[in-house]
Amino acid sequence: MKNNELYTFLKQFTIFKDLNEYEMEPIIDFAQSKDYKMGQIIFMQDDPLRDVYFIQAGKVKIYKTDYEGNEQIVNVLQKDDMFPHQGFFRKGNYPAHAEVLEGATLINIPIISFENFLLTNPEISIKVFRVLSEIIIDLQKRLKEKILYNVYDQIILLLLRLSKKNGEQIDEDRSRLTVQLTNRELANMIGSSRETISRTLTQLKKENVITTDENGYLIVNHNALEEKILM
Repeated sequence: MKNNELYTFLKQFTIFKDLNEYEMEPIIDFAQSKDYKMGQIIFMQDDPLRDVYFIQAGKVKIYKTDYEGNEQIVNVLQKDDMFPHQGFFRKGNYPAHAEVLEGATLINIPIISFENFLLTNPEISIKVFRVLSEIIIDLQKRLKEKILYNVYDQIILLLLRLSKKNGEQIDEDRSRLTVQLTNRELANMIGSSRETISRTLTQLKKENVITTDENGYLIVNHNALEEKILM
C-alpha cells in the first residue's frame, strides 16, 4: 500500500482523525501490512502485547477461552475496525484470541514505536486519548445490558448491535448481517446456550421480525426489534 493510500485508510479511524498529514508521517513509516488466510490465528490470549491491528479487508473474530477451553466471542470485526482497542495504552498481554474469519489484509502498528512517538509529541497524545471515551461508553452499555435485561432481551440487543456493526441497510426497517454466526457463536457472545438462541431465533422468525436470505445471512427488522425492547 502506498503512503498516500495508507494515510487515507488510517485517517478514518477515530484515534487518528485529528492528526494532520505531517503528524501522521511517522506513524505511516512504522506501519506494516500483511495478508492472512481464513482460520489463521493473529495472536493468542495472553501472548505478549506487541501490535495494534487495523482491518483493511476481511473479518476477524475476537474471543476468550476459560480454563476448560470454553469459548466466548467478544466481537466480530470487519473492514475499517481496529483491535485491540486499548492496545496502545495497555501493558501486559493480549486479553483475548484473534482469528481470521475471512481472508484478511491487516495493517499493524508496533506499540513500542507508537508509544515512543507519543512521548516525543505530547500535543498529539492529547488528541489520541479522546478516543478512549467512546470505548468506555460501549463497555458500560454492554455491562448494563447484562445486568438489567433477561436472556431474551439480551439476544434482541445482540441482534441490534450486530445489525449496526456488521449489517448493511436493505430499506428503512431492515438490515442484512454481513457475517454468518452459528447459534453457538451467538450464544457465546452473551454467555447463553445454543438451545436458547435457537428457540429465540425460531420465535422471532415466526413473528417475521428476522428472516434469512438465500445465502443464509440473517435479515433483521431493527425497528421491530427495538419495539420489543420497549414493550
